[in-house]
Amino acid sequence: MSEDRSERLYPKRPMVGVGAVVVRGGEVLLERRGQPPAQGSWSLPGGLVDVGERLEDAVRREVREECGIEVEVGPLLGVFEPLVVDNDGRVRYHYVVLDYLARYVSGEPVIGDDAAELRWASFDELDSYALLPATREMIERARKTL
Repeated sequence: MSEDRSERLYPKRPMVGVGAVVVRGGEVLLERRGQPPAQGSWSLPGGLVDVGERLEDAVRREVREECGIEVEVGPLLGVFEPLVVDNDGRVRYHYVVLDYLARYVSGEPVIGDDAAELRWASFDELDSYALLPATREMIERARKTL
């Protein structure tokens, strides 16, 4: 779906998104973000929910668009609320992201619309990635759910 990215900057209300902790065996799929906010940082695949779209459908669509793979959506792991304020105290970005466990089904990861890089990482090597604490927490929740 084509979207005006400018609506994300200084929004009128929080934007609802989904994220996916995609697991395959003892690995999790990490994405280096290609768009602001958090451009260049390692994160989880995900994005905004379209109007009329169910959350689990949004998870599947976002993973397919950003990573080129198919997933089975599992339980909700938690809520992440990125909030970025500018130097004047104005809200620059505000998201409410519902992170889900997602199990790899098929396909080879291919960089899609928002991703700059994709990588399968073992749970044991996560310390070598600069992950936000909330991202790391969602991955640990997923690991305990498996």
